[in-house]
Amino acid sequence: MSNNTPASSIVSERYALALLDLAEQGKAVDKVLDDFASLEKALEDSKDFARFIAAPLISKSQQSAVIKDISKKGKFQKMTSNFLGVLIENGRLNALPGVIASYKKKVSEKNGEVFVKVETAFKITAKQTKDLQKKIEKALGSDVSMDMQISPEIIGGMVITIGSYMIDDSVRRKLERLNATLVKGASQSDTNGQNLREVV
Repeated sequence: MSNNTPASSIVSERYALALLDLAEQGKAVDKVLDDFASLEKALEDSKDFARFIAAPLISKSQQSAVIKDISKKGKFQKMTSNFLGVLIENGRLNALPGVIASYKKKVSEKNGEVFVKVETAFKITAKQTKDLQKKIEKALGSDVSMDMQISPEIIGGMVITIGSYMIDDSVRRKLERLNATLVKGASQSDTNGQNLREVV
């Protein structure tokens, strides 16, 4: 697969597992995690950097120059820098966001934490994130590791995924339910719109 195709979750997970295995051998699991946290923040804070990572036509030499500069400024572990070089060489730099998410998830699982993905339409504050984490931990009775993702398409609210269980409290979902109810109401006019009560 060429680097102009979005990286699949399977590809991202394979790279994450390979890196985690090396990090465990080198006793650098948490250090790589810290490097990834810096990269994740850069991806969230800079749309230009996020576009650069995903761009299909940027040469490997350009990618390498930018990533080396970021690695140097961020004082990344040699293992992290080498791994990023492998992604570039294999034409898989676009897999980086997925690799980061997969790596975080695998580390959380090994630490006995519950991995939770939270999607919001807009970035929430650090305090809001911390408060949400506390509420989820209280509800689950376990420590959790949260992967915060910005998904403008949900319009508002949030979608929380815990393993195979999803809590969809997004505006998008509510609008879909409203639309379905209106369609159903139109085909069953004798209900006099009572189906609208089904909408939360």
